[in-house]
Amino acid sequence: MKQLTPHELEQFLSHLAVRYELRLPILLADGTRTIGSPDDGSVVLHGGAVPGKPTAAFFPQQDTIFTASQGTFSQTLPPVKPLCILGFTPADLHCLRFIDRFFGDGMRDDLYFRLRQGAVVAGITGYCGVRGALLPPAGGNCDFELFWSGENWLVRAYGATGAELVAELPNQATPKEEELFTQALATAPDSGAILLQTASQLLRTNRVPDSFWEEIGERCIACTGCNVTCPTCTCFGVLDWRSATKVERSRTWDSCQLDGFMREASGHNPLGSAALRSRRRIHHKLAADPLKWGEISCFRCGRCDATCPTGIGIMAVAQELVARFG
Repeated sequence: MKQLTPHELEQFLSHLAVRYELRLPILLADGTRTIGSPDDGSVVLHGGAVPGKPTAAFFPQQDTIFTASQGTFSQTLPPVKPLCILGFTPADLHCLRFIDRFFGDGMRDDLYFRLRQGAVVAGITGYCGVRGALLPPAGGNCDFELFWSGENWLVRAYGATGAELVAELPNQATPKEEELFTQALATAPDSGAILLQTASQLLRTNRVPDSFWEEIGERCIACTGCNVTCPTCTCFGVLDWRSATKVERSRTWDSCQLDGFMREASGHNPLGSAALRSRRRIHHKLAADPLKWGEISCFRCGRCDATCPTGIGIMAVAQELVARFG
């Protein structure tokens, strides 16, 4: 394990920027953070998870598929330099691992892997969460992680690419720092996992009545905040834009909370009520995905609960499910 002082980290990032298109948490004018270019704002690695969807680095909100103009057809090319993304929390890294599986299953998604292929992903962990809270070490799911010890950044590599990037760093972590990392790695698992597993079992055994979803649906204002911040939400629509000189086809995030999400050309809507749409949102991640993928696709990043103005994020709903039907 290597060690970097804050100043040495700046040098390391500059070194990475020569080879990669760098993306990391930056401070916005409103005081929040997002994953962006260091040219777009001050770099702030402390503060825990960024509010927005970190996987947008590889699955952007709007992505051009192709353009056609005067008989010429062109597709979006891969970036000149591969991406290097810092700022994923351990929960975010689980989310990224999941959508890597999703977009790579069956018909491999070329748009996603155009950005994902060759990219380097780094986790940010340690005592750099909100107000210095501990973000437990990732222990994998990334090329390397940066663990804030309170004084220095400890750098641990995973896999060949991470090992190559970290190998040239001169300073080894001290035995005391390595012990601190090991102790943090042994931190008790998040109790939220047990809550979601219990809620999942309730859904899969049909123990939740329709009346519950009617109550949840009445509280949904269809702001779509749950979907647009969730790192494992992958629904999109395809749009064609036409001008006098060209046609552009793009895909844009969609939301299962919108009335038109599954409306058919006939006018029939399988999800024609807020109750059905709310049920689908929760059921998909807690019941359908375990059947399809063998795991719940909510990794407790907390974004939907933080952004929902009416208190029906997935953890809040899971708590209600378990309290009432468990």
